[in-house]
Amino acid sequence: MSASELYSKYTKVWIPDPEDVWRSAEVTKDYKEDDAILHLKLEDEMPLEYPINSKAEQLPFLRNPDILVGENDLTALSYLHEPAVLHNLKVRFLESNAIYTYCGIVLVAINPYEQLPIYGEDVIQAYSGQNMGDMDPHIFAVAEEAYKQMARDEKNQSIIVSGESGAGKTVSAKYAMRYFATVGGSANEANVEEKVLASSPIMEAIGNAKTTRNDNSSRFGKYIQIGFDRQYYIIGANMRTYLLEKSRVVFQAEDERNYHIFYQLCASANRPDFKELNLSSAEDYFYTTQGGDTLIDGVNDAEDFERTWNAFTLLGVKDAHQMNIYRVIASILHLGNVGIVSERDADTCGIAKKDEHLNYFCDLLGVEHDQMQHWLCHRKLVTTSETYIKTMSKQHAINARNALAKHIYAQLFNWIVDHINKALHTTSKQHSFIGVLDIYGFETFEINSFEQFCINYANEKLQQQFNLHVFKLEQEEYMKEQIPWTLIDFYDNQPCIDLIEAKLGILDLLDEECKMPKGTDQSWAQKLYDRHSSSVHFQKPRMSNIAFVVIHFADKVEYQCDGFLEKNRDTVHEEQINILKASKYQLVADLFQDEKEPATSNVKVKTSKINIRPLKPAMKAPNKEHKKTVGHQFRNSLHLLMETLNATTPHYVRCIKPNDEKSAFLFDPKRAVQQLRACGVLETIRISAAGYPSRWTYHEFFNRYRVLMTKKNIMLNDKKETCKRLLEIVIKDPDKFQFGRTKIFFRAGQVAYLEKLRADKFRAACMMIQKTVRGWLQRTKYRRMRKAAITIQKHVRGYQARRLVDFLRKTRAVIVFQKQYRMLAVRREYLQIRNAAITIQAYTRGRFVRQVYHELLRQHKATIIQKCVRGWMARKKFCKVRNVVIYLQCCYRRMKARRELKTLKIEARSVEHYKKLTSGMENKVVQLQRKVDDQNKEHKVLTEQLMAVTSAQATEINKLSKELDRWREQQGDENRANSLQEEIEKLHKELEKSQTERKILVDAHTREKAELQQRVLDLEKENTLLKDEKEELNQSIKNESKDLAERFTQKTAKENELAKKELDEERSRYQNLLKEYSRLEQRYDNLREEITLIKHTPGHRRNPSNQSSLGSDSNYPSISTSEVGDTEDAVQLVEEAGLENAAMDMTIFLKLQKRVRELEQERKSLRTEIEQKEAAETKKVNEYNSIPDNEQTADLAYDSLKRQELESENKKLKNELNELRKTIAEKAIGENPTNDVENAYTVLLNQLRVANEELEVRKEEVLMLRTQIVDAARQKEVTGSMDKVTEKYEWKRSNENTEKDDVIEAYNGICETNRLLEAQLQAQIRQHEEEVERMRTQIEVLKEDMEKQQHVLTQTLQMSPEARIEYNVQQEITRLTNENLDLKELVEKQEKNEKKLKKQLKIHMKKVQELEARNSVQKEPRPELTRQVTVQRKEKEFQGMLEYHKEDESLLIRNLITDLKPQAVSATVPGLPAYILFMCLRHADYTNDDQKVHSLLTSTINGIKKVLKKHNDDFEITSFWLSNSCRLLHCLKQYSGDEDFMKQNNTRQNEHSLKNFDLTEYRQVLSDLSIQIYQQMIKVAEGLLQTLIVSAMLENESIQGLSSVKPMGYRKRSSSRVDGDSSYTLEAMLRQLNLLNNTMCEHGLDPEIIQQVFRQLFYIINAVTLNNLLLRKDVCSWSTGMQLRYNISQLEEWLRGKNLHQSGAVKTMEPLIQAAQLLQVKKKTSDDAAAICSMCIALNPQQIVKILNLYTPVNEFEERVTVAFIRNIQSCLQDRNEPPQLLLDFKHMFPVIFPFNPSALNLDTIHMPANLNLTFLNRV
Repeated sequence: MSASELYSKYTKVWIPDPEDVWRSAEVTKDYKEDDAILHLKLEDEMPLEYPINSKAEQLPFLRNPDILVGENDLTALSYLHEPAVLHNLKVRFLESNAIYTYCGIVLVAINPYEQLPIYGEDVIQAYSGQNMGDMDPHIFAVAEEAYKQMARDEKNQSIIVSGESGAGKTVSAKYAMRYFATVGGSANEANVEEKVLASSPIMEAIGNAKTTRNDNSSRFGKYIQIGFDRQYYIIGANMRTYLLEKSRVVFQAEDERNYHIFYQLCASANRPDFKELNLSSAEDYFYTTQGGDTLIDGVNDAEDFERTWNAFTLLGVKDAHQMNIYRVIASILHLGNVGIVSERDADTCGIAKKDEHLNYFCDLLGVEHDQMQHWLCHRKLVTTSETYIKTMSKQHAINARNALAKHIYAQLFNWIVDHINKALHTTSKQHSFIGVLDIYGFETFEINSFEQFCINYANEKLQQQFNLHVFKLEQEEYMKEQIPWTLIDFYDNQPCIDLIEAKLGILDLLDEECKMPKGTDQSWAQKLYDRHSSSVHFQKPRMSNIAFVVIHFADKVEYQCDGFLEKNRDTVHEEQINILKASKYQLVADLFQDEKEPATSNVKVKTSKINIRPLKPAMKAPNKEHKKTVGHQFRNSLHLLMETLNATTPHYVRCIKPNDEKSAFLFDPKRAVQQLRACGVLETIRISAAGYPSRWTYHEFFNRYRVLMTKKNIMLNDKKETCKRLLEIVIKDPDKFQFGRTKIFFRAGQVAYLEKLRADKFRAACMMIQKTVRGWLQRTKYRRMRKAAITIQKHVRGYQARRLVDFLRKTRAVIVFQKQYRMLAVRREYLQIRNAAITIQAYTRGRFVRQVYHELLRQHKATIIQKCVRGWMARKKFCKVRNVVIYLQCCYRRMKARRELKTLKIEARSVEHYKKLTSGMENKVVQLQRKVDDQNKEHKVLTEQLMAVTSAQATEINKLSKELDRWREQQGDENRANSLQEEIEKLHKELEKSQTERKILVDAHTREKAELQQRVLDLEKENTLLKDEKEELNQSIKNESKDLAERFTQKTAKENELAKKELDEERSRYQNLLKEYSRLEQRYDNLREEITLIKHTPGHRRNPSNQSSLGSDSNYPSISTSEVGDTEDAVQLVEEAGLENAAMDMTIFLKLQKRVRELEQERKSLRTEIEQKEAAETKKVNEYNSIPDNEQTADLAYDSLKRQELESENKKLKNELNELRKTIAEKAIGENPTNDVENAYTVLLNQLRVANEELEVRKEEVLMLRTQIVDAARQKEVTGSMDKVTEKYEWKRSNENTEKDDVIEAYNGICETNRLLEAQLQAQIRQHEEEVERMRTQIEVLKEDMEKQQHVLTQTLQMSPEARIEYNVQQEITRLTNENLDLKELVEKQEKNEKKLKKQLKIHMKKVQELEARNSVQKEPRPELTRQVTVQRKEKEFQGMLEYHKEDESLLIRNLITDLKPQAVSATVPGLPAYILFMCLRHADYTNDDQKVHSLLTSTINGIKKVLKKHNDDFEITSFWLSNSCRLLHCLKQYSGDEDFMKQNNTRQNEHSLKNFDLTEYRQVLSDLSIQIYQQMIKVAEGLLQTLIVSAMLENESIQGLSSVKPMGYRKRSSSRVDGDSSYTLEAMLRQLNLLNNTMCEHGLDPEIIQQVFRQLFYIINAVTLNNLLLRKDVCSWSTGMQLRYNISQLEEWLRGKNLHQSGAVKTMEPLIQAAQLLQVKKKTSDDAAAICSMCIALNPQQIVKILNLYTPVNEFEERVTVAFIRNIQSCLQDRNEPPQLLLDFKHMFPVIFPFNPSALNLDTIHMPANLNLTFLNRV
């Protein structure tokens, strides 16, 4: 295109500017070829005439379209030049706060001088595994690219971070290493990555310092190699350093500091272990105060020292070694304070003997004081003939002292680096490495010395390597696309490098001059002038003879020759070094002994595979002539570095310092351009612009520019040909573009031209649309206005006619009014005069009366005031007392209410209780509503009756009045004739009176009428006011009732949400624990497998199959309840076996827990019983003490005999019981358990029968003894009257007939009966007393209840009706809930007791029946039951049980679980394996075989785990076994016998319930297993969807015509397809979701679980999509928001189609929905900001601001979001207290709930297919 076409009107250009470097302007007049002036208009509307020549090359730079501004990659710009690059970086930095930008293969990083939340673990995870062009520019993207290329290409990588001081090089390198440490963490427990990161604070302490440009400037270069093994885990690291700035140790410029370690030591000088260092504040030392202030704002040197100490410790440096390091550093500070004083003449100097700093220096380094004092002021001169000692002047001595300090610090620095490398070294084989080079950038100051020369020399070498690499990549791209190319002319800085390092170059001449005895800086400068004056890159300054200028690639730099020779020699006196070598501290001696061994290390490095070489080559002894200079060492180390970099794949990071003030987000264009020129970014742009910088795939070009195509040129089947046709028409010059194999390549500026054509096309289309729409709008407006005018005319004419008629009528009325008014005026005047006279009389008379009245009134008011005051005082006193009483009542009620609140809170935590509360409340509310409706109906009926009665009364009154008038007329007719004359006379008199009275009455009537009218008006006003008050009161009552109802509903909703939230949190915690447990179990299995592989053991020991699922990995036999009869015996066996050897069986563990809970309850109850018994015993003791001594001794003897008998019987019973248990336990383990068990049961039954018989005999004996005792007592009562006489005589007589023993026995019997009677009487008394106490407590409780009710009644009477109703409802609810809880507890206790008794009864009955049946079988021998069970007659009576032999259990597990394929049972009942396993379990329960039950369940769980471990990435297998495990869990619940799970069972299913065992513990184990399977299934599904989400949701063009494709630059997106591959569309993701849903439905998974699965999957889709949206600028546009809204609607439609819309999946997509809305809403005014804040409630403020910063217009008609609008949004969002988390945690997992879902199938209707190979199972 010609210049006239490019520089047309409205074209924007860049012109130079002294302040802003480049300034934007707009062409106001079309340019022609011969014009000498270009007419421009600046941004501030000022006109400008820009002078130009006729050549097009001198025209100003063209500006890119606004659509391309702010791109992630600078190479995506159409016009590639300096102002475009600068403007793009500025827009991204200031408006979008984006500090990273790609420039081809270079990452440009601008230092924000502010902490940004873009380096967290979530951001690392987001960039991990992503291609470099897929996300926004970031240091993590470069690190990920290096890591990925290392793994993919198996080639070493390097990341080269460069930039000037303060640009952020160290931080960028640190974040890159942190990324590698996180992504490639060590595989073992060595934590190598932590050691790698720990080296950073150490190197910052000893190698970083404060400068005028940076508070933490690295004063050395370093190259860190991070080593990886074949699995790409970090195994070690190595560090090389370059050119430490040693001069900083002894000199600092103004506002600068020494190295941080000096200030850290001084800040920590008060530590007790640092007393021997003799340090004080940093202000006291010469080497730390030359720069001025010793502190840095915001930096705590003491805390930094703690970090340095901890880093040394982490790297394995012992405390003693650290103290030696700090000793050397402290000695340098003391050396700087050594006072050197001039003596007699200027050539001699000395040091005071009592110089404390010299003493401290010698003590800390362990050297001789006198020798050091001597050689600091003297030097040895060695010639060929003799050696003599020469004194030094003060200045030479100070220089020697400073050189010694620099040398000590440099040697210590190298020693620390070596020890860090040793700590990071690994013995394992290194497969590959990634190097991170943190090196100084190009530097130019006012005074440039040797350090700047070396730095710029290194940057020349790096720039050459960078240029070659960029050129190489460009040529490879052209060759790959098969495009003919010519050599691109790029800047080659090899001549400048030759000037520096070639033979007789600058460094070579410097080394030669250093070898000269009398070489000086001036002579060296003269040699440079003589040798290189003809070089293009060398110049001599005009005004100086001791300086030279080198023209580098970045800029001209003038170097001052002063100090070059001294710094290059780096000489230290040999005598001082020898003193340090003789130090008594090994560390100090080692620092200077290493110089003797250079050769071996160098050879070893050369033979290593990775080419790791030391920092410095071999150094000879300092007294030899061929000692290597600093320049020579630096050149060698630089060559080694370049060899390493050339052997790796480089990645470049260029750090830019935006301003010199260190202000956050402040951009100085001058400083930025200077650095862009220096760091090679503009050279990259120039190389790209020289070729074809803009590159488009055919698919992207077709989508972007198809608006320029005509229908003839479009070929949908061949987009490549379509693009060719379009370009041949649009761009006439064929050299401006090239067609590659997959891309179209454009010259610079062509994309801008295409964008202009596209914008013109859109602009013309918009104008056509606007023209048509505006015409339609105007026509519509005209029709509407015409219709309105006609209507207005019609109404106006009618109005005028009505006004005329009204005027005529009013005129006539006015005449009448005037006549009446005139008459009225005259009459009023008369009446006024008359009334005035009457009024005067009335007022005079009233005045006297009022005086008397007022006197009486004052006396009356006085009495009233006295009465009111006295009453007020009394009321005030009463109110005060009442308030005090009410306050006390409130305090007491508050205390009672808080107690009740605690109890209610405890009760309210249960969901069932809350449901009951709400159900009771709803019933009460319904009842109250019904009562209100009934009362309203009654009120209506009564009002109707009242109206009827009043109407009837009115009719009756009318009738009676008419009759009365009729009667009066009749009476008047009879007497009329007689009294007519009299009446006439009377009438005349009355007429006269009436005329006089009439006047009076008329006046009174008018007066009263006026008063009444006034009164009526007043009453009407009061009535209206009362009505308004009534309405207001009614409205307030309604509002209050509504508020109360809303508050109650809100309160209940909040409590529901809180309870649900707590429940979900508890579930999530539990399931996370399960997840962690399964992970640890998996890790344990993997480690065990690795150990077995390592050991290569010949055999494999199989674990017992009867172990539980949680203890299946143990090699010790498990202890189960089947081997031991009771939990107490289980505990005993566990204690005997030892906790280490006993495998904790889950059933035993759970039973022990249950037993512990029961024992705790029993302990509480026993404690209460013991307390009662102790109280009773104390009473007994007191009573017993009151008994005489003889009776006490008899009782004691009797009690002792009875106790002995009981103890002996108890021992016998215990022994018998132990023998029985031993026999049963021993014989149950034998070879023939059935016969032994039968024998044991027969023995037990026999002994029980014997015991029962003995018990019956004892009972009969006791009854006989009682009857004898009673008879003897009766005889004693009969013969009681003859006591003494009969005793004397009968006793003597009885000696003859009776024996003495019989008498004693009879006496003892009587005594025993007396005791029994007394005991019974005391027991009855005790019972009576207990009943009395119980009744008393009940009475007290009832009294308290009565008081409470009275109190409540008084409160309710004082309340309003609404509050009274609400209070009564609450009281009723609390009463009902308490009663329900009590009843529930009673029912639960009774159910538990009933279940226990039933189970015990069933067990005993079944055992007895089996024993009897076996005895009968033994009596009548017959063959064993083999195949007779499978006869047809038995199959008809199938009981839903399957029998198998113990040895077939492994075969059952293998055929039904391990080797089973889901396709084998696809045509059968869902969950068939679970049904079969449960039917086998039923038979084991039916036969009461607990070992079989335990073994089967354990083997089942272990088998499922084994299958899932083998197929851990198969969704079908995982879904299949999740369905079966849930079905088995449902069966265990449905047939458990628990009424809660049997409500939906039929009678047949209830018959199939388990009879003997309670498998609650195994239900918990199965539930945990189901949770683990669910989590594995979610993980597998996430892996299937992960690759589809971003492409389907963000990149695919679901709506045609909304393409957001823009120029992408060098970093193309990896997901871009040549022909738009359909595998990454939304339909592909929906197909995958359909596949997952169909798989779960085919396997019969519960619908509730399927809903939870898709809720989790949709959350993952939301999180991944939103995270990518937040990290990608190219998708934050209006069109993407539209695409997102459409895609989300498609997902919602899919959910509705699958009946999953109630799963809560849409709610999880709420953040993404709001993000899409945010991309589409208007973003201009403050109202828009408020609307955005109210709309985006699911997004946190950081996410909202990030999306607004990333928002990028795709078309020219969209507008960018202004910075002011974003600030407005931030101010509106300040009140939100949300965690500052940018990205969503896509690994978050919702807790899963497995609802009970019973089966409707009967077990006896299930059939087994033959392909399962389960013929060994017998149907029972």
